[in-house]
Parts: sequence; C-alpha cells; structure tokens
Amino acid sequence: MKTLDLGSLSGPLLIFGGPYGNLQATQALRRESERLGLSPAQVICNGDLVAYCAEPQPTVDFLRDWGVTLMQGNCEQSLAEGAIDCGCGFEQGSTCSLLSQQWYRFCMEHTDASTRAWMGTLAGQLRFELAGRKCLVIHGGLSRNNRFLFSDTDEQAFTEELKLTDAELIVGGHCGIPFGRTVAGRHWLNSGVIGMPANDGSRDGWYLLLQPLEGAGLKASWHRLAYDAELAAQRMRLQGLDNGYAQALISGVWPSNDVLPQALKVLQGQRLTLSSLHF
Repeated sequence: MKTLDLGSLSGPLLIFGGPYGNLQATQALRRESERLGLSPAQVICNGDLVAYCAEPQPTVDFLRDWGVTLMQGNCEQSLAEGAIDCGCGFEQGSTCSLLSQQWYRFCMEHTDASTRAWMGTLAGQLRFELAGRKCLVIHGGLSRNNRFLFSDTDEQAFTEELKLTDAELIVGGHCGIPFGRTVAGRHWLNSGVIGMPANDGSRDGWYLLLQPLEGAGLKASWHRLAYDAELAAQRMRLQGLDNGYAQALISGVWPSNDVLPQALKVLQGQRLTLSSLHF
C-alpha cells in the first residue's frame, strides 16, 4: 500500500470520508470548509470517492478541481484494478453485497478509464505530524483497507491494528459511523462520511476537525454536514438507482445492518451525539 508523507503540519485539518459519488454533499462540504477559512491543503479525504450515489465522475472531477488531498479507499482500488466487485468486505450473499452489485457496476460504467487509472495512483495511507503527534490517516484498517472497525469493536481488533504502526493518532473511515476511541494510550478516530447518513435517522453527513491547542495538545471534534439530500436521492432515482441507498439519504437509516456489531444494530435510527476529545 502506497504511503504519502506530508511532513509537519500546523493545522487545523478537516478530514472526511465517503463522498460516495454524492455531488451535493461534496459541494456542501467545500462551502463548509471555506466558511471555516480552510485552504484545500488543510482538507483530507480518506477514500471511497465514489460508491452508492448517482454522480461518480462529476464528484471525482469536483474533488480534483478543489485540490484537497485525496486517498485511495477500497472502491478506488477495485475500480483501478478492474475488479469484479467493490472490495468492501461485505459478507457474500448479504443484503449489502447484493446491493453493491448494482452501484459498483454503475460506478464502473460512469467513470472514464483515465479516472480509474488515476485512482490506482492514490496513496492508501497518509502520514504527518501535528502538534508533535505522529498521525496516520487510513481508509479501513492497516491490515486491510476494507476492515470494518466500529466504536464498540472488540479491543483486540484495535490492538492488532496498532501493532502495525508507531502513530499515536490514527484516523480511519470506511465504516460510515464516526467515533473516537483510546486504546493503550493511543487514539483511533473515525472521520465519518459525507455521502451517506450515519444510520441515526438524520440525513446529515459527518466530518472531523483536528485542531492544535494553544500550548500543547490536540482537539478532535465531529461535525454534522447538512446538504440537499432530496436532490441527491432524486439524481439516484433518475439514474435507475432507486434502491435502499436512495431511500437512506432521506430516511437516515441504512438499508441493511449486516456489517454492524449487535450493540450498534439496536441504535439504528437514534440520533448520534459525539463529544470532543482532547489529547
């Protein structure tokens, strides 16, 4: 997996995942970053530029024109390799796996060859130093880029991943629900995604801000992103993607909980709240 080293950064940084071909959410995030006074150099996307939604090529074009740092998720890797599926890590025969056949084929057919080749050049890991902390941004896990790690995943899974890096702060994506967790004195954060809701009954996407504190330390805070979900869902239906994911943009609830641990399945539709972390 290719790693890009950005050196020492001053921050603040905005990190997000999963545009998922949702152009309306991606445009809203750019407006939000500009409202916050952030330059493109202060914005990082940790992968899955395209997936469920209706405008994969326009979304990639918009992101590239914006000039933010873009990383390779499992979707980019699969498209670049011409793989037969999205490589999302869904269980064979599950609802998520069956639904992915439609949207992955759509992404393959609605991105051009040069874009898919470019996806293959993207880094899967991003290193930098912020406020004296060694930081690493990834997509899923270090062991594999499609590993699902949630807030209540067994600690052993995080311990296994942390053995593969010396970073003090890891920021991942992929799973679709933001969280922050401390394991053995190190911090594992998930940025959340902007292109699909967090299964909490709200249409909002999520992004993460990392802000150096005066003196020393870092603050991690998660923020909702409101956008025109009605238009995004309409675009999906117009493209023949009238499926559970189009409905999820409106309902805020995923079409399947296959990938979720039991503790998170019972929280479906309950509004998510996240407190800031300081370290």
